[in-house]
Amino acid sequence: MEIYNLPEKPKALIFDIDATLYTCPEYAHEQIDAQVRHYAALNGMTADEARKKVADFRRKWAAEHGGLKISLGNLLTSFGIPIETSIEWRKTLFNPADYLKRDEKLIAAIRKLKEKFALVCVTNNPVEPARRTLEVIGIADLIPRIAGLDTCMESKPSRKLLETAMGWASEDIGEEVRPRDCISVGDRFDIDLKLPIELGMGGILVGGAEDVQKLPDILA
Repeated sequence: MEIYNLPEKPKALIFDIDATLYTCPEYAHEQIDAQVRHYAALNGMTADEARKKVADFRRKWAAEHGGLKISLGNLLTSFGIPIETSIEWRKTLFNPADYLKRDEKLIAAIRKLKEKFALVCVTNNPVEPARRTLEVIGIADLIPRIAGLDTCMESKPSRKLLETAMGWASEDIGEEVRPRDCISVGDRFDIDLKLPIELGMGGILVGGAEDVQKLPDILA
């Protein structure tokens, strides 16, 4: 876990979902690879050819952007796959219930955090599969607000998604929530934390649910 610029009096926590609110490398990988395999099938390629094309693009993009990483949604747009198509793929190509299960320790931690903070999820999955993930791990009722790929038709990092999350947090607590009132929590610095920190938010880089379970004590 790494912590960046925590606000003195935070009001809202903005959570990534995948590989943040659960720990399952197999499912995190499958969400990416299922889309790559589907792209391969649609374009007459082998899965390995498509994986190489994606890996080559990631390396080239990182070299041209100071080592930063690119989300798969944004990468696919460079391959001619619009966000609308990515949304439909993500709704059908994988199922969280095949990999994940209810997490009682996480539920207890999120319940404690909800007593002090507005909680919102921001994800590069569409809202529907993201909600299924929260349902499987047991926290859908604790974090009902999800800004997804189909909310603003943008993939993270996205200022629009963060502004949407802050707007919902403001509604939840009945007062304005600004960047300096927020902490972004995620497993990828470039995708989940870099832009929020630049906007003035705090950031917590986690390695999965086990780190999230520690947040009530860290933010006490």
